[in-house]
Amino acid sequence: MSSLSLWIAAALAFAVASWWFLRPAGRTPTTAQTTRPPRASTERSAATTASPAQAPAAAPPEQPLPPELANFRWRAETELDAEHRATMIAAVRGIPRPPRSMQQLLSPEFVATAGSAELSDLVMGEPLIAARVISTVNAPFYGLHRPVTNIGQAVTFLGMNSVRGICLQYMLAEAFKPTLANTQKAFDVIWKASAIASELAVRLGKALNLPEQGSLSTQVVLSFVGQLATASLIPPSELGRWLASGRLERARLEQDLLGLNACEIGALLMKTWELPTSLVGEVSAMGRQLVTPYLATDPARAPRLALGYLCARLGERLALGQMRGLEGYELRQDQGADTHHLRASLSHPALARLEQALASPDVQAAVLQMLDDPRA
Repeated sequence: MSSLSLWIAAALAFAVASWWFLRPAGRTPTTAQTTRPPRASTERSAATTASPAQAPAAAPPEQPLPPELANFRWRAETELDAEHRATMIAAVRGIPRPPRSMQQLLSPEFVATAGSAELSDLVMGEPLIAARVISTVNAPFYGLHRPVTNIGQAVTFLGMNSVRGICLQYMLAEAFKPTLANTQKAFDVIWKASAIASELAVRLGKALNLPEQGSLSTQVVLSFVGQLATASLIPPSELGRWLASGRLERARLEQDLLGLNACEIGALLMKTWELPTSLVGEVSAMGRQLVTPYLATDPARAPRLALGYLCARLGERLALGQMRGLEGYELRQDQGADTHHLRASLSHPALARLEQALASPDVQAAVLQMLDDPRA
């Protein structure tokens, strides 16, 4: 072998030996390691959106289901046999349609772009509804310090989303006119619950800076459509027990008596009203938060669905007198089956400040004002 060949071989041997001794101990480069996306930018982003004390941890492991939730099976409309489904459709079609102006009010374009002038024009086309809206806005429930005489002024004092929710409630009222006293009592509670829930959605959505706050409050109001329909269809003798129960127990009773729970009934009714399919889907998904694990929810939609569901549940409890305000309320300590899956959603970064928002003096004072509580 020539001296040049010997020199090359020696150089290669020295290079191999150097690599062997200087390589990182216990680590061999792999494809997974070289293609793993960097995490530094994500971590920096999370740090800028919440302080260390508020930054949410990773999604917690699923806690064992409470026995009452584990033993409940959600029945979807598609699971009904043809005869039962036809009966249910006939029952909801017996509920009168609300004014056609409600479809315009709920159209994505109107929600996204309409201002106070457009809303005023729409509502003034329904004089009876307009009069009721103005009367409601001036009631102590909303705590205005000066009277208003038109929808535009109402928007100035309460905001577009609050006034749109009030208009929607009165348009829905045209479809639900009970004749029995105990049914009227149930309706009064549901209307009050929807008003409180809608206002909470407006205020909390704004505090958390969630997107599409107008559509969120609208969806919260529509989540009560199924309850209104159920109150119309359920045997009057069962109304008291149904109204006083929690959401899970109500759903069980609704399925036993009517075949479907209020969320499914509401979706069926809104389809017969020809409301936008996407809107019906979002309202239904909000109601199904009762049985939907947080980890099974689309992360992009999870904050809105969770907040809407929470506002509806709090609205019910406040309207029924089960809560006298939000003072001292902590979602993490709300151990009921109705909020089992909801508690896990607090790990989402967009909801990191939810409990802080619930405890804010402005939100708590607004709830007391809506309850006409002297403490306000």
